[in-house]
Amino acid sequence: MIDLHGKIALITGSTDGVGRAVAQRLGEAGAHILVHGRDSKRGNDVVAAIRGAGGGAEFLMADLGSLSEVRHLAQTVQHAADRLDILINNAGIGTAGAARQTSTDGHELRFAVNYLAGFLLTRLLLQLLQASAPARIVNVSSAGQQAIEFDDVMLTRGYSGARAYCQSKLAQIMFTVDLAQELAGSGVTVNALHPATYMNTAMVHRAGVTPISTVDEGARAILNLAVSPALDGCSGCYFNAMREVRANAQAYDVDARRRLRSISLKLTGLA
Repeated sequence: MIDLHGKIALITGSTDGVGRAVAQRLGEAGAHILVHGRDSKRGNDVVAAIRGAGGGAEFLMADLGSLSEVRHLAQTVQHAADRLDILINNAGIGTAGAARQTSTDGHELRFAVNYLAGFLLTRLLLQLLQASAPARIVNVSSAGQQAIEFDDVMLTRGYSGARAYCQSKLAQIMFTVDLAQELAGSGVTVNALHPATYMNTAMVHRAGVTPISTVDEGARAILNLAVSPALDGCSGCYFNAMREVRANAQAYDVDARRRLRSISLKLTGLA
């Protein structure tokens, strides 16, 4: 790990699992950590652990199933920090559950939490990230990807938790490729990754799957995109763990990305 003293990092979903591991590692390297989650006790435990290891941290609570709470989170970050060097959109919902659920705003829940929340949060924090350049955005996606059906983005037909998860994860990658082109030359890079397969996390256990990777493996892959000097200037890329690979073909479809961008701007109230 490089020396990160003077840097500020926000990691969503960092009160547990791989997000917590990443937050602690960045804190150990000297970064001031903005820990995010929905549970104040767990959040304060992470803050205490980081401070106990000599780092700096504070907890920001928000439910990413609510776009108004996402906006409030962005405002809190802007008030709490005069810069933002690393944004890691890590929070998400897995595949478990057969019943279709909706967010506070009435959107399909996985699309809302896994994708729309990160889309809106990133958009709202772009000015701060650009003012802090060089800065990095990391979108924690998945190798599980499924092309978006634009006539039924909210999956009102043929719903399954796995289908919703895979669609939301591809949407993250499409956003990554799209935003990288927009940010070219700004000093802010954005990349996405599948950190590891079936890590030993609560999300994987809830899906009834036996873990085959460790949280540390996933954390190393995320940290690689967040801080590795070898990736200076790398943007718009998708990684499987530590290796750059190709995502689902739809990620490279200009028209599909344009349609997703238009839908996302409208759903988040930015259009």
